[in-house]
Amino acid sequence: MKIRTAGVLSRRGAPLTAHERRALDGDSRALRALVRQAVGVNTLDLRAAPDSVAVRANGTGGDRLVFTGTFTALDSPFVMADWLGDYTEIMRAGSLDRTLGMVPDVQFVTNHDWTSAPMARTVAGSLDLSSDGTCVARVDGCRADVAIMASAVEGGELNAMSFAFWVTQQTWSPDYEQRDILEVDMDGGDVSVVTFPANPGTTGSVGVRKRQAAGLLSSRVPALLVERARTEKRDGGMVSDATALVLQAVLDLCAAADIAMDAAQPLLADLLGVPNPDADADEDDETVDGSPDATPTNPALWSLARLRVREGARRSA
Repeated sequence: MKIRTAGVLSRRGAPLTAHERRALDGDSRALRALVRQAVGVNTLDLRAAPDSVAVRANGTGGDRLVFTGTFTALDSPFVMADWLGDYTEIMRAGSLDRTLGMVPDVQFVTNHDWTSAPMARTVAGSLDLSSDGTCVARVDGCRADVAIMASAVEGGELNAMSFAFWVTQQTWSPDYEQRDILEVDMDGGDVSVVTFPANPGTTGSVGVRKRQAAGLLSSRVPALLVERARTEKRDGGMVSDATALVLQAVLDLCAAADIAMDAAQPLLADLLGVPNPDADADEDDETVDGSPDATPTNPALWSLARLRVREGARRSA
């Protein structure tokens, strides 16, 4: 998946960004910005205000229904959460203007389900998106999934919306407690009616989580964590709790997405103090500031479960 760096993550071979340098220098909160960008596709959930999500007949006497909703709020804080605790993201006014002006391919689904047929889609002319964060979807009431969605919206069981997007311009506060999203790319994403508008950082279907995990593992974040862990070991003989928490966040996302942990093996080996099962592939590794990258070219197939078994054996030895 293409990583849209937005000034937070550097490209391979390019100088490190200020955020990456701060992370290497021991700023745990800088890792928040790196991870949030590295996952690629973002989601933000919005609990619907009364009557802001509705389905009605289209007025022609046919089976077509019209869904109207607000998929995001502009200039309003979204409370997020990660391994450091709560922080704030704000979708700024104008953040949707450019992407909508380029006629993006966006689908209308339920619960970010990218595996089923979309109920509406911009390229089909059945989904209209507005830069104020509202949408209109013209859907087929004869479809079983549409009928279920419409019934749940009318009954109030589905009363929240979300959308999936990539951040292309952003700013972070110096303490990494607030991210202002200045511009996004919605092409390839969705607007979605969602069941649980819980923490916006944890929602999304398995398909979305798999893309996030793949994006995180293919970014420079694992390699930066390896370098930071090695620096901490040289300085104090052990990995800090902050670095270990970031590793756990990476593992949790990848486990939830049921994705192989091949790319994270060198990182895990460093932090767990076990031999790297791909040590013989080091000559193929790329580098970050002279350190081996965390994404070997031809990794062996080690799953997260096998790594956990290996660590359990090491601890009981």
